[in-house]
Amino acid sequence: MTVSSYVFLSILCAGAVTLVPKVLPFILVKYRGLPPIMFRFLKYLPVAIIFSLVLSGMFQEKGGRVISVKWLDLLAVIPTTYVAFRYKNLLVTVLFGVVCLAILRQFF
Repeated sequence: MTVSSYVFLSILCAGAVTLVPKVLPFILVKYRGLPPIMFRFLKYLPVAIIFSLVLSGMFQEKGGRVISVKWLDLLAVIPTTYVAFRYKNLLVTVLFGVVCLAILRQFF
């Protein structure tokens, strides 16, 4: 096997490994459906993902073991959380959070 065919085969395999976990669930749900308990679980999944991304972004590791808080980000989370609970709209919440953090970074 030559180098170029090995690279091409590697790219095809990487594409298949990436595509299968993303496409297979859609195919299974289309033909099999989901039980009601799964619908209730999936209703909260986007909120959990956003929450985990926000928390991981607020803390930063220094020196291998010491965890420090990004205080400016924590300050922006407080009004953004209020907007999230008040309007219950993910797009408005994300846009408000981005604008709030931009304003805080401009002045501090």
